[in-house]
Amino acid sequence: MTDQHGELDAALERVIEAARHHLAAVRAAQGRIDDDDVWQAYVALNNASYAYDEQLLDAFGEVTPWDVDSIDPDEADQRLGGAEGVEATDPHPTVISVRQRRDYRVPSVSALLRVAEVARREGSPADEDVAPVEGVGEAVLELLQSGDGSLGALDVPELEPLDGVVMVSEVGTPVDLESFDDDDPVGPFQPAVDDRLVGRLDEHPFLESDDEHDHVH
Repeated sequence: MTDQHGELDAALERVIEAARHHLAAVRAAQGRIDDDDVWQAYVALNNASYAYDEQLLDAFGEVTPWDVDSIDPDEADQRLGGAEGVEATDPHPTVISVRQRRDYRVPSVSALLRVAEVARREGSPADEDVAPVEGVGEAVLELLQSGDGSLGALDVPELEPLDGVVMVSEVGTPVDLESFDDDDPVGPFQPAVDDRLVGRLDEHPFLESDDEHDHVH
């Protein structure tokens, strides 16, 4: 009976430890859906609870309120697509490529350079000498780098948006930036032979009309 009590105590400790790991994984996931760590911790907690319930039943004929069945860890790995030697059964491609282009008119080069220099100074230490922004291209790069890297960082009065386009494609292989030179303007954006274009969205800037009766079609 002593060994049986010890085994029960050890099984209960495994449940408690698994519950702690599960809670830590849930907190770390911060609400992400289908988080791998949360699923693995869930499986461990489920199986520890199942084992304790079975041992309690064998020892005393009692059960816990936990109505769980054992989960095969191999099947759990397959659910995550992480089992070695298991081929994914999802028929859909795993890589989606989004290519975006938007053109801008620069009404005033000097105004654009000024706003880019302000962004550069604000993003540099106070005691550091800041080099002037030279050229329109460098100004645009500075605005992107000082922002979040998206085209939203270019929504400034000093740039007038023109037409743009977004293309979404299913691709077999993700882009390998190391295979292209830094000054290659085409390579990273060139679709591969086996890429499949899903759709194209044409972007047109919203232009305010002086005539309130005008309509945009």
